[in-house]
Amino acid sequence: MEKKILAALFLICCVKVFSQNLEGKILNSENAEAITDARIENLSSGAVTFSDENGEFSLEAEELPVNLEISYLGFQNRNITVSSYTEDLVIYLEPFRDDLSEVMIRSTIIPNQLQKVPASVGLLTENDLQRTDATALMDNFNYVPGMYVNQGALNTNKINIRGIGARSQYSTNRIQAYFDGIPMTTAEGELTLDDIDQESLERVEIIKGPTSSIYGAGLGGSINLYSATPDSRGSAGNVKYQLSSFNTSKKSVSASHNSENTSLFANYSHLKSDGYRENGEYDRKSALVNAKLLTAENNSLSFLANFTKLKAFIPSSLNEDDFLNDPKTAAFTWGASEGYESYDRGLLGLAYNHQFSENFSNTTSIYMNFRNGYEPRPFDILKEERLSAGARTKFNLETNVGDMASQISFGAEYYNEWYEIGTFENLYEDFPGEGSVRGLRLSNNEQVRNYANFFGQLSIELTEKWNAEAGFNVNTTGYTLTDLYAEDEVDQTGDYRFKTIFSPRVGTTYEVAPGKNLYASISHGFSTPTVAETLTPEGQINTDLEPETGTNYEIGFKGNWINNRLYTEVALYSIQIENLLVAQRIGQDQYVGVNAGKTDHNGIEFLAQYNFKLGAGITGKPYVNAAFNFFEFDEFINEEEDFSGNELPGVPKSTINLGFDLSTDWGLTFYSNYRAVGEIPLNDSNSEYTENYQLVNLKAVYSLSVSDYFDINFNAGINNAFDEHYAASVVTNAVGFGGAAPRYYYPGNPRNYFGGVGVSYNF
Repeated sequence: MEKKILAALFLICCVKVFSQNLEGKILNSENAEAITDARIENLSSGAVTFSDENGEFSLEAEELPVNLEISYLGFQNRNITVSSYTEDLVIYLEPFRDDLSEVMIRSTIIPNQLQKVPASVGLLTENDLQRTDATALMDNFNYVPGMYVNQGALNTNKINIRGIGARSQYSTNRIQAYFDGIPMTTAEGELTLDDIDQESLERVEIIKGPTSSIYGAGLGGSINLYSATPDSRGSAGNVKYQLSSFNTSKKSVSASHNSENTSLFANYSHLKSDGYRENGEYDRKSALVNAKLLTAENNSLSFLANFTKLKAFIPSSLNEDDFLNDPKTAAFTWGASEGYESYDRGLLGLAYNHQFSENFSNTTSIYMNFRNGYEPRPFDILKEERLSAGARTKFNLETNVGDMASQISFGAEYYNEWYEIGTFENLYEDFPGEGSVRGLRLSNNEQVRNYANFFGQLSIELTEKWNAEAGFNVNTTGYTLTDLYAEDEVDQTGDYRFKTIFSPRVGTTYEVAPGKNLYASISHGFSTPTVAETLTPEGQINTDLEPETGTNYEIGFKGNWINNRLYTEVALYSIQIENLLVAQRIGQDQYVGVNAGKTDHNGIEFLAQYNFKLGAGITGKPYVNAAFNFFEFDEFINEEEDFSGNELPGVPKSTINLGFDLSTDWGLTFYSNYRAVGEIPLNDSNSEYTENYQLVNLKAVYSLSVSDYFDINFNAGINNAFDEHYAASVVTNAVGFGGAAPRYYYPGNPRNYFGGVGVSYNF
């Protein structure tokens, strides 16, 4: 009997020796908080366990590698392969879009949960970016209430946030943008985002309304892009290929590696298209590398590089007759000259995060970006070179003010930009059929632009339910213009510096019930004139021109309902703009700026998202968002015409998005979206309007695992399913030259299709 007992004990010991437990921790990817009761299943053996209150778990694994499936209500399921018994296995779960209240917002100076931020913040997660065909990042912004993108072509887009930026003619201004903390807006306020490949992004955060207390010259708001990072430990490779209408194709290749102390993500993509319209060919190559190294004591060093090479032809806008009857055609002069833009552009950044203590940290980054462009246009040929460099440092301190928990953030940013621009004759009319031909030089200018921001913010917990914050920014902006072209007998050389601008902001949130918050805020913003706007018709600098300034008053509600399955937001705001900058057209492509009045931007925004189970393994996610705009000129007299009380041109009166996402445990996902856009005033006199329009877009994705390491997915979809004829973009206050009708309209694409396949391998 004793021998049998000893034998049994020996057998039990052997089992313990040859079987090990896999231990790890489950965390929320947005805020690194532990997830309790997450389900962890060993797909190889069927063993199941759950995480404890610290997010920790232990699961028996007799041999490696082992395939794990991690799931938790409100979060996306994760499937990972573990190849070693590591002591610090950490698995992050990504919240679904409908659990917005749990998301940590990074773009505010002091990170905070979305529900506790006293401002309206739009969020596009990696899952949201999957709803479209991945050819045009800008289309995703139309899902954010309060944003509207005029989409003339893949390379002709302009964004307005709450109506600010709508008066820009062909590009985006009055809005700040950052890519992993690197400025993308030029020193004079112009922004290009349409060449960013959304395959390289993890998420986008949009702070709506004046954000000058955080980012300086951002009257309309700020757009913060965050680059993609590895999904899990180990190495992986991914290849995708997509075909679309208009002979459009996209190829992308990505690779990632993630270990205990390092992470690396790299992506390359090539997008080509003939375009729907004549003279609409598009060719873009882009690459991104994002790396992060963890050093001792939780310090980190990160690196970002993004490069784009683009050549895109320009069909330009059409008059009403061509828009209605021949929308595929290009504007005559642009087609005859075969006008296009081409450039090489790059971003480089290095950031270091240092933890002085558990409560005190600093993040410092240095960055550089460049752009070399060449653009033949019917009226001239533009050649430009831009090189920018800067640095930003921010300190964060967690402390107490009396007995109240608080956080303090302060820092500074400096940005310097060197810009050279020249124009040449375009002799295309002398060489029919050859496109643009470069002639004699017409101008040659150099500019040095710079700005500095000094900022600070205090966030304080007044009571358990009541929080308040206050912040400020001090900005100084100037530039030097050097005219190197003497033959026109006009010397534009000069220095100019705007007055120092102080931009304050205050906000507060109050939890009226668990998961339900009211908020209110007041913020100041400004935008400086561009160099072109400061020049008079005689080529001299207008030293009387003032920056646009505005104050945003906002109240809102953010709340969860039905056991956190329904999330809602409502925002009411009023932005008062003074010293309105108006671009007066004095030639085919020549404008001068004047301060001509005031505008009122009043609006209501609404958002609701619901997550529910349709059946075993099937989840439905309906959503709706809407914006109702009441934008008008308060006081506006331009060239002796009084437009006071008229509606602001270039902005739809309303936008509504309805959608339904359907996902299954067996790999099928379906996206559907209905978008309704109200009529848009075309000019200051409100004598012309666009027609309202509705679009329906559909997409289906099927993913399956071929093996433990090999996955494949297929996607297909339809854009503009009911073939709506509509104006996707407009040129406000267009003027016809030589008796021609004004060219207000950029036609949108008709019904079009896409389909693709992706293959991934986990090493």
